[in-house]
Amino acid sequence: MKANVYVDGFNLYYGMLKGSPYRWLDLAALAHKVLPKHTINRIRYFTALVQARNRPQALIHQQVYLRALQTIPNLTVHYGHFLSHPVWMALVQPVGKRRTTHVWKTEEKGSDVNLASYLLTDAFEQDFEMAVVISNDSDLETPISIVRQKFQLPVTVLNPHTYDSFELKKIASFHRKLRTRELRSSQFPQTLSDANGTIFKPSSW
Repeated sequence: MKANVYVDGFNLYYGMLKGSPYRWLDLAALAHKVLPKHTINRIRYFTALVQARNRPQALIHQQVYLRALQTIPNLTVHYGHFLSHPVWMALVQPVGKRRTTHVWKTEEKGSDVNLASYLLTDAFEQDFEMAVVISNDSDLETPISIVRQKFQLPVTVLNPHTYDSFELKKIASFHRKLRTRELRSSQFPQTLSDANGTIFKPSSW
């Protein structure tokens, strides 16, 4: 069966990868690990470039990882964006009469919409016979429901979080947790090559 894999990058990162030894994740190897009997037609990875204002090293690491991902022939990267704006927010522990503080609020925008759009477009164009969505974002309930009900195509949801989205669990053809051992056995080698030279795994990873 021809399968497409749709990866919600930040949902996966904050669910299982942040602070783990598995950040150098080979998504092609992972796709073959979770779908050993299927043909992986396409992998779509959805993310946004982190802002370097407070975390310049994080941006460098992300760019290295994106280079590594783009050595996978059937993988494409689709970008959302970050929006930052100052807001007043309540303090957990007020200091005297001070109950709020002024902070930068940063939100990632676009990844869920992009994933939903490509999932629906690919289903309409008969680009897959089954889809796998790696996310726990309940906002994807409607597009997954449309793919299943209108196009009569199966959608598996692999959840990278410890808690389940009730909406996704209810609507998916099949739903389960993504397993740590699958990440462990799906790592890139320490070095890779592309047209621009050698890609080195970040030393802190």
